[in-house]
Amino acid sequence: MLPFPLLALYSLAHFWVDLSCALLLFRNLLGSGDWMLCVLLYNFCAFALQMPLGALADRLSRNGLLAASGCVLVAAAYLSPWGVVTAMTAGVGNALFHLGGGVDVLNRSKKRCAALGVFVSPGAFGLYLGTAWGKGVSTPLFIGPAVLLVLAAAILSLSRRCFGSLRSENVPFDTAAPGGLWPVAPLFLVVVLRSYMGMNQAFSWKSTGHWALALTAALVLGKCAGGFLADRIGAVRASNLSLGLAAALYLLSALPLPGTLAVFCFNMTMPITLWAVAQVMPGAKGFTFGLLTFALFLGFLPSWMGWPSLLTGPLAYAAVALASLGLMRLGLKGVGRC
Repeated sequence: MLPFPLLALYSLAHFWVDLSCALLLFRNLLGSGDWMLCVLLYNFCAFALQMPLGALADRLSRNGLLAASGCVLVAAAYLSPWGVVTAMTAGVGNALFHLGGGVDVLNRSKKRCAALGVFVSPGAFGLYLGTAWGKGVSTPLFIGPAVLLVLAAAILSLSRRCFGSLRSENVPFDTAAPGGLWPVAPLFLVVVLRSYMGMNQAFSWKSTGHWALALTAALVLGKCAGGFLADRIGAVRASNLSLGLAAALYLLSALPLPGTLAVFCFNMTMPITLWAVAQVMPGAKGFTFGLLTFALFLGFLPSWMGWPSLLTGPLAYAAVALASLGLMRLGLKGVGRC
């Protein structure tokens, strides 16, 4: 199991890396002539590039160093005077951090999901707060890179203290899938659907009171709770329960409370999909982590391209939850200890 202090540090850094990227983009680039291009390039570098960079991470076997380098690179993006370079630098830094921290967590989680849920969950709150700070003017811009540099130093120090060196425990890189690759496709599609849903679902009550913050909290807590639930009752049962409840609650999502609970349940499978695909290819955890972030990028593209949303209302949201449930069950059939 990953030592708790290092897991806590990675989770805190995940929150701050995502916050810093959102703060930088929305404070410096929003409203510029190349804003849409910068959004595309940032997301491409942060998510699509994780697949090839993940293979590099697997081979390098220096996960703490990679995560710290990602923090430093995001901090360096604050120095760039060119919007496109800023977006790409921040995106690559974000990708490197996620891979370094993610592979370290996967290496030591073994057959369990809880730590992975704890690691991935704070990013959504970081994006929420960083976007709010970026659109405002009261928060000093330097706070982002200043904290990033402190976190980078802390990751290097704690990694060395926990493991005796910066060398990680990555197994030799191997993309072989002992049980076959067939479970990857349905799990990949689950992540595409989750990403598309996150970009396109709309609730009329979201701007009322504090419901926007409640939705973000549901997203964060759902991802975290999903890992613990899977460890408690198994990945298949956790997926059945969470996505089944999500489908039922989405039917009532015209109301704030059921809609918020639906988002909570729908996102519980995030750590399960990451864990499951890593089980399919245990010698390429970084590559599989990047494979699923590439799925996130694909789910983002229709919204960026301005295509009309295919999700319109509670029935559509419930249908996506049920489709995700079917795909999860199909994919998990080929994964051990479910």
